[in-house]
Amino acid sequence: MAYEYKPFPYIPPPGLTASEPRHPAAIVGAGPIGLALAIDLALKGIRAVVLDDNDVVSVGSRAICWAKRTLEIFDRLGVGERMLAKGVTWKVGRNFHGADEIYNFDLLPEQGHKYPAFINLQQYYVEQYLVERAQALGVDLRFRNTVTGHVSRDDHVALSVQTPDGSYTLEAEYLCACDGAKSPTRERMGLAFEGQTFDEHFLIVDVEMPESPFGTDTPERWFWFRPPFHPGQSALLHKQPDNIYRIDLQLGPDTDPAEEATEEKVLPRLKAIVGDKPFRLDWMSVYKFRCARLERFLHGRVIFVGDSAHVVSPFGARGGNGGIQDVDNLGWKLAAVLLGEAEHTLLQSYDAERGYASDENILHSTRATNFMTPKSPVEAMFRDEVLRMAHDHSFARRLVNSGRLSLPCSLAGFGLQTPGSGPLAPGHAMVDAPLTDGWLIEKVQGRFVLVGFGEVALPDVPGLDRLGVGAVAGYPCVSPEGSLAFDRYGAGYAYLFRPDGHIAAVFDKPTRDTVEQALNRALGKVDRMAA
Repeated sequence: MAYEYKPFPYIPPPGLTASEPRHPAAIVGAGPIGLALAIDLALKGIRAVVLDDNDVVSVGSRAICWAKRTLEIFDRLGVGERMLAKGVTWKVGRNFHGADEIYNFDLLPEQGHKYPAFINLQQYYVEQYLVERAQALGVDLRFRNTVTGHVSRDDHVALSVQTPDGSYTLEAEYLCACDGAKSPTRERMGLAFEGQTFDEHFLIVDVEMPESPFGTDTPERWFWFRPPFHPGQSALLHKQPDNIYRIDLQLGPDTDPAEEATEEKVLPRLKAIVGDKPFRLDWMSVYKFRCARLERFLHGRVIFVGDSAHVVSPFGARGGNGGIQDVDNLGWKLAAVLLGEAEHTLLQSYDAERGYASDENILHSTRATNFMTPKSPVEAMFRDEVLRMAHDHSFARRLVNSGRLSLPCSLAGFGLQTPGSGPLAPGHAMVDAPLTDGWLIEKVQGRFVLVGFGEVALPDVPGLDRLGVGAVAGYPCVSPEGSLAFDRYGAGYAYLFRPDGHIAAVFDKPTRDTVEQALNRALGKVDRMAA
C-alpha cells in the first residue's frame, strides 16, 4: 500500500506488576472515535486510558469523507488544520444516469466558513494525527491490550485485559465502548443490535493514478446509476490524497466476496472505468452493510459511542461523521460528571440526543440504499422513472438519492435547551463566521460561553465566559469581518453555547437570572431552575 504502516510500541502496563489507581474513564478502541474522545477528555483535564487490541492504524482507507461540522470538531481537538492541509477539498457532486449527467449540486455555495463542505482523507491519516495529538497531551495509550471481560459495579467498571506479557485487571469509573461495528463489549453484554441488513455486495477499491479520471484537476464526487462501464449497477468515484482514488462498485446480492476481491476480477473492472490511464491497485475489499442501532447507548457506567452504538451504509458519509459528533456530545458531559460539575443523570441526555441523531442518519441512509438497490418491482419502477425524468425535469432531480450527505443534527426540543427563538433557534449547531482575527468557531467551542452580537449587554454569571462580537464592553470582544456574523445570528441577540457548539438558549434581553437558569438547565440541573 502507498501508506507506510509503522506499529505503535507496546509498553507493559503497570497493572501487570501492581494494582493501578482507579481510572476516571477507560476507552476501548483506538480508532478515530476512541482517540477523539480521549483527546476531548484530556483537554478538559480528564486523563483516560485507551485500550486497543491492535498496534497499527486502520488497514485500508475506510472512512474518507469528513464533513464541515466534523472538521470544526477536529479543529477544537487540535487536528483540523492538519487534516485540511493534507485532505482533498471538494464541494461539488455530479450524478449520472448511464453516460449522461442528470444534475450536480454545490454543498457549500456561500463563503465565510473556516472549513469546506467536505474533505477526503483516508482514515489511516486521521488515526495517525489523532494518536500523535493524544501522545502530545499525555493520554495513556495502551496498544496490544485486549479487553477480554468487564463487570459493572455501582460506582465503577472492572476490566480484564490481556497483553503479550500476561493479563491484569483495571478499574474505571466509566467504560466507553468505542470498539466498532462488531463491538466485543456489546457482544459480551448480549445487547440486541436491531435494524436492516442489505443483501447487496459492494466492492471498494483504492487505485493510485497519476492522471485524474475526472478530466479536470478539480476534485468532485461522481455517482453513476447504470454506467456504461458497469451495466445495470451503480458506481461512485472520489479522489483522496496521494493520487489515490476511491471507487465503489455495486456487485449485486449473489456475488461471491472471496472471488470478487481478486485482481483477476478487479483489474478488468478498473480498466473499463479508467481506460488506458496507468494505475496501481492499492487496496480492495468487498462488503455488505447494515443500518442498525442499540436501543440505548447508556447502560449504567458503560457508554457506547460510534459504530458500537449504531451503523449505517457508507452512502452519505454518516458513519465516521456521526461517530465524531457522538464524541462532541458526550465528551463535555462525561467530563462535567467526572469533575463533579453535573450528576450522572446528565449522561442520559447523550443517549436521548445522539439516539435521535442516529435515527436521523439511519433514515437517510436507508432511503438512499433503497433507492440505489430497489427491493421490489414497485421500488424499481419508481427509481427508473425518477432517473428517466431527471434528464429533463428539475423536480425529479430532487428525488434522485445517491446518499444525502452528512449535516449536523438539530437538538431542538430536547431537555437541555431553553425554549426560545432567534435567527438561530436553541438546539441548532453553531454556524461559523469570519472575524478580523480568526473564526467564530475558534472562540466559542469547548466551553459554555455567552456570546452577544452587536449592542447587547451580557450579564456576569459565575463560571460562564462572555464574548462580544462587534461590541465594546468590559469583557472580551472581537470584531466581525464583514456582516456575516450579524447576518447569521442577528444583531442584538445573545446566545448561550454549549461546549459542543450547540445553542442552549437565545436571548434578546439577557439577565443574570435567565442566563443562569439556562446554564443550569444545560447542565441537567433541573432542581435549580426556576418554576
